[in-house]
Parts: sequence; structure tokens; C-alpha cells
Amino acid sequence: MTYKSEPLNDLHEIKQMMERSSRFISLSGWSGIAAGTCALIGSFFGHIALKENYYSVSTSNQNDYTYFPFLLKQLWYDKLFHIALITFIAAFVSAFIFTYARSRKNNTPVWSPTSRRLLINVCIPMIVGGIFLLKLIENGTYGLIAPGCLIFYGLALINGSKYTVGEIKYLGYSEIFLGVVNCWFIGLGLYFWAVGFGVLHIIYGTLMLLKYERSA
Repeated sequence: MTYKSEPLNDLHEIKQMMERSSRFISLSGWSGIAAGTCALIGSFFGHIALKENYYSVSTSNQNDYTYFPFLLKQLWYDKLFHIALITFIAAFVSAFIFTYARSRKNNTPVWSPTSRRLLINVCIPMIVGGIFLLKLIENGTYGLIAPGCLIFYGLALINGSKYTVGEIKYLGYSEIFLGVVNCWFIGLGLYFWAVGFGVLHIIYGTLMLLKYERSA
């Protein structure tokens, strides 16, 4: 029995090494919790902005948006755009800090061929989605912006899941499901954002924290 267990242990170690080399496994559960918290805070301020009717995109002349440079100028001065931009930056920075801390703890590089593949596979759907959403804004189709964000973000997570922890694809499926449902509840996009980018990230981060980092 003693002689049989050694090859099994070696096989297990080889399997773990192959997984580390093919997947970026340093994503921290705290990253998801931090990103979700930022999203909820951003949704709160977005709700206040909507109530106070500060948004300029929906009150501007729709025909103006056929001129793309004017569209970008209007977005730059829009309060909701500022809130979304600050929320995204805060979520990205906080998620990176926790991921970097876990990478240092596990003695694994943050920037590696695997993380580069992960970044590329996540960015492709998000960049395409961003261009598509700008076109929606240009044509005045504001009601589909929120579900579009959720759907393309979910696709990005699924596309990148093969290069990181597999559980992230379930977060992607959930984001897509929320985005599709949101298509039938136009006007409630901010609340769907709060659930998708906020609540779901916190739930996902907590589960990953309990599964992968509790004993670490």
C-alpha cells in the first residue's frame, strides 16, 4: 500500500502543476466582494442622479447623437457616465489589489502567459459590446443599454473561464440571464445592474472565499 500511494501523490502534484500553468487561479474571493460593493455604491449614487433628473443623455435631442463626436462630448459631461466610470475604476483597482495580494501569497506571477490569455479572452466580448452599446446610444435606444452591459459582461466571463477558476462561468450565466430578463423590464436597468454587478459579485466572491481561501 505504501508503494502505491507514492505514484498517486506524484500524479496529483503533476495535475496541480498543470492546472497552475494553464489557469490563472489567483483570483481572490475578496476581489469579487470588493467589486460588488463598489457596484452597489455606484448604483446608489446613480439612483440619486436619476431621481434628481441630472442625466443629460436622455433629455438631449436624439437627432444630435447621429453625430458621433457630439455623442462622446455629451457622454463626457453626463453625471451618470461619471458615476459609472468612477465605479468601474474603483471596482477594477480594488479587485486588482486583492488579486495581487493573493498572487504574492501563493508566490505566483500576476502577469503571465495565462493571465494575458485570460485578459484577451475577457476583453474581446467587452470591447465588441462597448462598440455595440455606443451605437445603441447613438440611435437613442437607451432602454437596451443596461441589459446589453449584463449580457456582454456575462459572455466575457464565460469566454475567459477556461483560463481561470471554472466557477466564474456560472457568474457569467447568471449575468446573461439577468440581462435577458431585463429586456422585458426596460426602465429598471439600474436595479438589474445593482443585482448583476453588485449582489451576484458579492455572492460569487463569498463562495470563492469559502471554497479556496478559508483554509489558506
